[in-house]
Amino acid sequence: MKIICFILIELAILQSSCSSEKTNDKSIVANSKTFSASQFNQNNPQSVAVSENFYDFLEKFSTDRIFQLKRIVFPIKAVVSDLDDEEEGIILKEEIIQKQEWEHLDLTYDSTYITRECDQYYQDVLFEPDSAIVELRGINNGIYANYYFKREGGQWYLVALEETSF
Repeated sequence: MKIICFILIELAILQSSCSSEKTNDKSIVANSKTFSASQFNQNNPQSVAVSENFYDFLEKFSTDRIFQLKRIVFPIKAVVSDLDDEEEGIILKEEIIQKQEWEHLDLTYDSTYITRECDQYYQDVLFEPDSAIVELRGINNGIYANYYFKREGGQWYLVALEETSF
């Protein structure tokens, strides 16, 4: 008999706490309607957009062509190497790449790239508070590239690149 009374008391407590939570939720919603969206975000740090993880972004950026096109600031500035006919050497030149000219970029990296027979390289990521640089460096083969990313509104975008391999 004591067990049944105890269970009934627990159910009553549980029901009253659930009904008070519903009331509190409604009052929060009602109170939030008195603020503009920007005011609500300033006053409630949990509602501010969470910045995406760079490595998660980079994986999707490398594997999803449509996503990649959305996350590049076009027209994009590129520094590339070119042959200099007069000097018979390599020169660096700046190009502007339009969206229609873009070729899919794959920055996925496998640790075996540093030990393979041909075209060995390593990849490193350097971070600043709202920017990142993905560096590709060849090992005795001339591979040299930098990809510059900037975080805007919590999302990462490719804003410039250097592909000066020779």
